[in-house]
Amino acid sequence: MVILLGLFLVLPILMALWVSLLDWNGASNPFTGQARFVGLDNYRSLFTEDGLDRTLFATSLRNNFYYVVLTVPLQTGLALGLALLVNQRLLRARGALRTVFFFPSVTSSIAVATIFLFLFQGSGAVNALLSWIGVKGPNWFADPRGVFSLLLGALGVVDPEQPSGPLAEHTVMGLSWFEWLSGPSVAMCTIIMLAVWTTSGTFMLIFLAALQDIPRELEESAAIEGVNRRQMLRYVILPALRPVLFLVLTLGLIATWQVFDQIYVMGQGAPGNTTLTPAFLSYMSAFDDADFGQGAAIAFVLLVIILVMTAVQRWVLRERGDRPGRKR
Repeated sequence: MVILLGLFLVLPILMALWVSLLDWNGASNPFTGQARFVGLDNYRSLFTEDGLDRTLFATSLRNNFYYVVLTVPLQTGLALGLALLVNQRLLRARGALRTVFFFPSVTSSIAVATIFLFLFQGSGAVNALLSWIGVKGPNWFADPRGVFSLLLGALGVVDPEQPSGPLAEHTVMGLSWFEWLSGPSVAMCTIIMLAVWTTSGTFMLIFLAALQDIPRELEESAAIEGVNRRQMLRYVILPALRPVLFLVLTLGLIATWQVFDQIYVMGQGAPGNTTLTPAFLSYMSAFDDADFGQGAAIAFVLLVIILVMTAVQRWVLRERGDRPGRKR
């Protein structure tokens, strides 16, 4: 097992790390000195050097950050709610409901993304339904405007078309504060809805298995004590689900930072790079621009982000016991 892990996991990671330190176009052997060694230049171009590389990387981080912040809580909350629903003992057709809720998770992501493209076209079914209630829907996949900037513009706080003041004057990694704070684009929100719909079924099954492992006597004793459903959820069910909640959040966090297939099918960064993500940018740098060194560097930066956020999440969800006092 150690040999297999070393051969198919550790060794490729070390090879990719070496490639991230090279200026390599993929046409030669990177391990024979034919590729030029550049050290940390690929990483510097992403963080410290002004230019298109840093701007695109910062844009992809911003887009993916909003994607993670919105997708992970929504899919986790929806999955937990569905699990609580289908776990009701008096509910009829529980098996059929579980199948219906889980079905999107086993459907091809490419097929689902293609269907969403048709549904959310300017003249698609979603806008047709909105027109019935007097709402004119946007051209979803061609709208690069951030939803937070649109909300602030509707309230008269800022002008989304021509922002001014400190938000427009100060920049971080080549993007103005306004661009960082404008929120996910309308196009990215559509991809978020797709992700929540397709992943909630899988996490529902994980929560359902954990709910069925909670001792029934624990719930019955709590009911005898007179707790209501809200108190039962807060003080009995959620503490029992803490390890599973950490698992679901971790899986969701990793998957959302690595999102690629939906981006590839539904826009490849368009409109205006507002659906660009680090995983897709890594692919573009390596296979479209033949800059495998920078593509590998982006991948390792993404790895560090995932590890740090997972560690923070583990710290937040840790067991908080009483500190041992002094012995007297």
